[in-house]
Amino acid sequence: MTGKRQDQIPGEGSRAVFFERRTYRRRRIIDATRLLPVLGVVLFLIPLLWQGEGGARTTDVMIYIFGIWALLAGLSGLVSRDLGRDRPGVDNENGTDADLFDLPDGEGE
Repeated sequence: MTGKRQDQIPGEGSRAVFFERRTYRRRRIIDATRLLPVLGVVLFLIPLLWQGEGGARTTDVMIYIFGIWALLAGLSGLVSRDLGRDRPGVDNENGTDADLFDLPDGEGE
C-alpha cells in the first residue's frame, strides 16, 4: 500500500473538474474558430479529387469554391458574433462596450 486512496484519480487535485457553462461555451467557440481554417483547406482541396471524363469542368469548380468561400465567411461571422457577445464589458442589449464612454472625473465636460 502506498497510502493513496483507491478511488482517487491520478492528476486530480485543485484543478476544477467542471467549468461554468459560459466559460465552457466560450472555450468551445474558440476551438471552432481554430478549426475553421483547417476545414477551409480541406474543403478547398476537394475539387482536386474530382475525376470524370477529362477532369472537372472549370465552371463547376469555380461555383464550388465560391460556395465554400461564402459558407466559411458566414460561419466565421457567426462565430465572431458569439465570441463578441460573451465578452466581458459588452452591454448585451445593444452590443456596445459598456465602459467605452466612461470618462474619468472632470474629463469631457
